[in-house]
Amino acid sequence: MTSHMWPSGGRHLWPSGETSAVQSHARGHLVYAASGVLAVHTERGTSIVPANRVAWTPAGFTHHHRAHGDTDMRIVFLAPALARLIPDHPAVFLASDLAREVLLALTGPRNYDDAAPAYSRSARSRLLRVLVDELREAHEQPLHLPQPRDDRLRAIARMLYESPGDNATLAELGKTVGAGTRTLSRLFRDELGMTFYEWRTQLRIHHALVLLADGHDTIRTASACGWANPSSFIAAFTNIIGTTPGRYRVSRRTAARASRLPGPPGPSPG
Repeated sequence: MTSHMWPSGGRHLWPSGETSAVQSHARGHLVYAASGVLAVHTERGTSIVPANRVAWTPAGFTHHHRAHGDTDMRIVFLAPALARLIPDHPAVFLASDLAREVLLALTGPRNYDDAAPAYSRSARSRLLRVLVDELREAHEQPLHLPQPRDDRLRAIARMLYESPGDNATLAELGKTVGAGTRTLSRLFRDELGMTFYEWRTQLRIHHALVLLADGHDTIRTASACGWANPSSFIAAFTNIIGTTPGRYRVSRRTAARASRLPGPPGPSPG
């Protein structure tokens, strides 16, 4: 693992499977995967961050990160004045082209390479404001999988985390945890704000992103995640991610190449 850290952010080059320590920060931070896929785990649940999304973790939230596929992880800390402009809960945002370029600039060689001129404080402040403005214009994305609190739901969640392709009905799962369908359905709505089938679909899409990051093709990923046929998987994936699995894999490779290219000249120091 190669890491560079500085007061306003950092960059980690992680091999697949690398996991950070459990930690919390006095400032909220954004994370972006210039390549690979990141999972951000907090006490509220898990956020999956593919190459076209940005994850936000507010100050004080205990969390850890895990890389799926070789991952170029970028981190930007936000001062309280900027942090209060975006949600006070963990969230995932679509990364516009502009937001992506600003994130790459803010976490690029100007921060750790003595041969590259550093940004001035005023230039960095302007870039941070542009980034936050872009996130405020973006809708939160359904890539945050909430963590249940009820013991029965937690038991079901553990089973499906281990076997995301399991097609057992809620009634069948309920028998293993000693609860009826009506009770479990109510708990999913009350605790997680979604139905069981919506939650399981989210879980499967999370797993699909991990498999795609590890190089699996669409047919193998669909089968492993419980879809009866690739077309059903493609439809569900496109509905949540906004693009097909094939196009997503291409865009991920393109973003990874872009993250390794030298950026355009930035504002001069001063």
